[in-house]
Amino acid sequence: MSGARTTSATVPVEIASWITKFVGGDGSGRRVLDEPLTPGATVRSVLTGLSARYPELHRALWHGNELGEHIEVLVNNAVLGIDHTLDSPLQPGDQIMLLAQFMGGS
Repeated sequence: MSGARTTSATVPVEIASWITKFVGGDGSGRRVLDEPLTPGATVRSVLTGLSARYPELHRALWHGNELGEHIEVLVNNAVLGIDHTLDSPLQPGDQIMLLAQFMGGS
């Protein structure tokens, strides 16, 4: 037996509500995509890799090299900027979630 070595680690990226329409969903519910967790992976590198495959998600998620304002990113259920930044390294067991920011009017 070769032991418990994992050859291809992934990090789940959960996408909720209207954002799902950018990754093949219908704009409701949730989708979970397992993204490769490569050595040295960061929140930014995982999101960049994901959005490179989905041009509409890329346009919605990014404003240049920084995140746009309409999608909230959570890492391990904490809003980005609390415990993690875009450049925080990811470890096996980490999770990313993309949530829609809903805007109210007056």
